[in-house]
Amino acid sequence: MIVTTAYFGSYQLTLIASASSNVDEHNSPRLVEVNWLQAGDSWHSSKSVPKLKKHYKLDDSDFEFIDKNSLSISDRTQALLLTAIEQINEYISGTRKDFDLPLDMSLGTEFQQRVWRGLQTISHGETISYGTLAKRVNSPKGFRAVANANSKNPFSIIVPCHRVIASDGKIGGYTGGLDKKKYLLALEGVTYKA
Repeated sequence: MIVTTAYFGSYQLTLIASASSNVDEHNSPRLVEVNWLQAGDSWHSSKSVPKLKKHYKLDDSDFEFIDKNSLSISDRTQALLLTAIEQINEYISGTRKDFDLPLDMSLGTEFQQRVWRGLQTISHGETISYGTLAKRVNSPKGFRAVANANSKNPFSIIVPCHRVIASDGKIGGYTGGLDKKKYLLALEGVTYKA
């Protein structure tokens, strides 16, 4: 796994991509995580690292941190991380509304993966409730399960869980912190109840 971090405004994200030897039959690298870091934390604090170790049967030596300024476009996995950083920067600058990145969602259960795919159908600038998302993923009474799956999303920003708000129009929760959810919704011009 190749790991890097990048600042977006005053916030920092950890980005992890699977190296070619860890991936699908097409031998293509995929993102396995794009998640917020809390102030003062390192990428080792990522909630996905223990899951990645178990899922792929890895240990600490299988993770290589490369500073974003040292990533090489000639290495396919590092190039993917550079592309992800570029696309996130475009999103933050307002020139990108959708992401085109290969994601490895296999850390999630079948239901979580269904919810994460459902999140990708929420348009830029649109918000929906957990109940609406539950209906979209064919689990009309499962809004609590959908909210739980939403909180396990390993692809912040790219899989837009920030676009799900409470049914009363209030902002609701966000695993990365409400300051980040407010920041992302403001970037998309979304208003919500205080």
